[in-house]
Parts: sequence; C-alpha cells; structure tokens
Amino acid sequence: MVAFYVVARSIIMAGVLATIRRGGFRPMAAAFSHASLSSQRYFQRSRASVFMKASSAVSSETGIIPRIKTCDASSPSEGPVVVKGWVRTVRKQKTLAFVEVNDGSNLGGIQCVLPFDQIDVDTREEINRLTTGCSVEVTGPLVKSQGGKQAVELSATSLRMLGSCPGETYPLAKKRHSLEYLRTIAHLRPRTNTVAAVARVRSTLAGAIHSFFQSSGFLYVQTPLITASDCEGAGEMFRVTTLNLDKLADIKKAKDEENDKELEGADYSEDFFAKPAYLTVSGQLAAETHACALGDVYTFGPTFRAENSQTTRHLAEFNMLEPEMAFADLSSAMDNAESMLKYVINAVVEKCDEDLTFFNKFYDKKLKKRLTKVVNEPFARCTYRDAIAYLQEEIAKDPSKWQFPDVEFGTDLATEHERWLAEEKFNSCVFIYNYPKSIKAFYMRENDEDGGETVNAMDLLVPGVGELIGGSQREERLDVLEKKLEDLELDAEDYWWYLDLRRFGSVPHAGYGLGFERLVTYACGIENIREAIAFPRYPGNAEF
Repeated sequence: MVAFYVVARSIIMAGVLATIRRGGFRPMAAAFSHASLSSQRYFQRSRASVFMKASSAVSSETGIIPRIKTCDASSPSEGPVVVKGWVRTVRKQKTLAFVEVNDGSNLGGIQCVLPFDQIDVDTREEINRLTTGCSVEVTGPLVKSQGGKQAVELSATSLRMLGSCPGETYPLAKKRHSLEYLRTIAHLRPRTNTVAAVARVRSTLAGAIHSFFQSSGFLYVQTPLITASDCEGAGEMFRVTTLNLDKLADIKKAKDEENDKELEGADYSEDFFAKPAYLTVSGQLAAETHACALGDVYTFGPTFRAENSQTTRHLAEFNMLEPEMAFADLSSAMDNAESMLKYVINAVVEKCDEDLTFFNKFYDKKLKKRLTKVVNEPFARCTYRDAIAYLQEEIAKDPSKWQFPDVEFGTDLATEHERWLAEEKFNSCVFIYNYPKSIKAFYMRENDEDGGETVNAMDLLVPGVGELIGGSQREERLDVLEKKLEDLELDAEDYWWYLDLRRFGSVPHAGYGLGFERLVTYACGIENIREAIAFPRYPGNAEF
C-alpha cells in the first residue's frame, strides 16, 4: 500500500513540476491562454489514468489491492480496488444492494453495487448493519456504470464496516439542514455537501496562492501572531497576558517612579512579555522588514480582530494574504493583485468544476459566469473622487433606495456603495484608488499632488461582495511617517523598528492585503463568511 502511494505520488509530482517548468502554471494574466488551460485539463484527466494504471501494476505484482480516492474513479479498472469512506445512502432490493460511499475527495462519491450472488456471507450481514454516516471499506473492480449519473461504479465483492453510526442519535440524518444549525455541530458539518465543497475550494485557493507567489519569485515569510504594535491603529485587538485575571486584586498597578504615584492600568513588567502584547491584526509591518531586504515577499496566515460585529462579512479570527514588494508603487501593487486574483480563480474554475456547479445550482445562479469573467476580462480603475461623483449622481435619482445616501469626499464607502460601483457602474472588478488620508491607515503614502489630502491607497471591489483587497504604497519618508504617528497619538517607541526601515536604506515599496475567507465566500457564492472557515470565531462563540 505504501509503495503504491509513493509510486503514484512521484508520478503526479513529476508531472506537476514538468508542467510548471513548461510554463503551464505561469502566474501573470497573459498565462491564461487556451493552450495553458487545455494543458491543465489534460493533466487533471491524466491523473485518474495514472492511478488506474499504477493500481493495476501494483496489484498484479504484489497482490496488494490498491486504495483509490473516489475523485479518481473515472474509468473502469483492470483489477479490484479498495474504496474507504462514509455511507451516504443504502438501498436494498431483492437481488442486490446499492451503497453510496463518499470519501470527501469529491462531491459525488461513488455508487457501490453489491449483487447478493457475488458477495460472501459476512458482507451480506454487514449490509444489514449499514446506516447513514457509518464508515466502510469496499472492495471490487470499477466497471462502466449502468446508470447515467456517473461514468463508473464499484462492482463490490466485499464490504466491511469500520465504524458504526447509530441512526437514532446521528445529528446529520438524511435531510437538508440549515447552515445556522450546522455551525452548532461544526465537528460534523464537513460531511455535508456544502461545507465539504467549501473545504475543497478553499484548499485549491490556498494552494494556488502559494503557487502564484512562489513562481513569481516571492519569498514566503511567517510573521508573528503576537505583537506589541497596532498595524491598523484601530485598537480592536485581543490582549495576550499571563496575569491572573481571576484575581484582579493581586495584579500590581503601574507606577510613576518619579512621583512615587500609582497609575491606572496594570504593571506589565510583571507580565510574560514585560509589556502589553496582543494578537496581531496584520502581518504587514513585519513583512515590510523582509521586503526591505529580500525584495518581494508574502505572508499568509492567521490574524485577529476584536471587533464586536455579527455581520455576515466579519470574523474574529481569519487569514490574511499580504504580499509586500520593494521598489514598487501603487500601480505595481494593483497589477500584481489583478494577476494573482485571475490566477487563483482560474485554478478553482479548472480544478473544482463539480463543486462550482453545485454552488451555481443551490447558492448563486450567476457564480460560474462571474468567475469566468474575472479570469478573462481586465479590471477597471477609478479614482476615489470620481467614484464619489458617480455615486452622488446615482443617489440623487432616488435617495430613498439607499441605506446611506449621504456621500461626499471623506465618506468611508459602505458595502452598498462598493457593490453598486462594481455591479452597476463598471459591471466588473474595479480598483478604487487615491483615498482621503482621514479614512486610511497611518502607513499609507501621502500623495504629493494634492498636498497630502489623499493617500496612495486602493481597494479592489468585486461584484457580489464589494471590497476584496485593500492595499497601498507605503510611506517611505521618515519625517512624514513620524508626523503621522504623532497626529494619530500612536507611541513612536512601539514602532521604533518600523521607523528604522526608513532611517537605513529606505525604498519605495507597496503591498496589499486579501482576506482569505472573504475570497472563499466569493469563489463559492455563499453569503456568510462563517461557512468559509472550519471553526468560525465571532462575538459570543469560540466552540470547538
């Protein structure tokens, strides 16, 4: 069994590396040619063929029956194979039984046909014990399916139950459950079609992100989760402490040593890090340190925000993709973001068609069309000032249709504004850039042409969601950055290392952040971000 996995995996990885060397997975928008897409489709079809041939060879030479994933069961096998998974349905007739088994590798699973005259006594007894949710091991050859739902089925010669599942207590009976209910059993919800499909799309997106940046010459940097700096300057951070909060009276107060006077707040010299520490809201500042030495880098990992929000767009724990590019301006960041998004969405379109078809049918009828458009059409670009003018003109026609009709320079665009721009005004993905300084973070570079009234920042708005990416050229001028910290009442001592990047060999640099779970919701056409992550964290909920 181990030998089979090693051989098959080696064959597949060799094909992947060869494809990358040939340019089949080139990251830039120009790579999305018909030839490139055809080569990827050929590779996916060939994967199942490789498994079938390897299975036959290993089986005949060693006598070991190979295990296959249901996603690879696309053509008849030359010998018996083993499928392991969980039972979805059982149908028994006079002469045979049908058992639908799903191992999580695809949406459809595989139908196992068990003719009573071809199976042993033990298998007959096992069939009588089967219930939805139990785990099984089924053996037999893959043959051409007699029905029209799938190309092949497993003509089983034996079936063994590996783990029982009492039907009377199993929370996932064979019926449709609400997504809200499924969150209460998050440990079991990956067995449902929706959450399993989300997981597969999520995995493909994550792999494509790494593939894009690795093949584009970026270095992957793991930035710290614990920090003393507030990247966004918003103060919505989770505190990290080992002080005993169950005994507040025992926590020493901070002290003014000069006046020998007790101050408000704890004495953090007694805490683990000897200073206030928090869970990070962003890896950007740390990523900048490496960009200013290594050129192009990216970080991709967990971030946290203590925002008391119950909306469908926010989580307390989420993942951020944050590339940083040295010797780059805002235009470079927008170019990179567009190429990256086209690349990763194309990977999902190519590799997850079955799951996208499911989402297109049950959640968003326009999903596949919208994703294809992202890949094939260029993104629009519009200044913030022009965007405000467009909105004012549209809102003036009928202000009652808008929840937030008051829009002027300095307004932080609401979701309804973002979606109108992307869905109605431009009917495409659109970069809005040059935002007012007053509504953006301290590290964004002030524009010289308007006296610093705006900053060199951008948001990417996409149809169906609104903001998906936010980025900027970073402020590389030491004096300007110090003044902004002072104006925002941020302690420069907390950012001494960040200021050092401007003192010693400062360079123009830019980057952006992409909320990964928001990308997952966009690619799946689902509304609530709590379905985009395995165990959602939000106010009042930290189960599992």
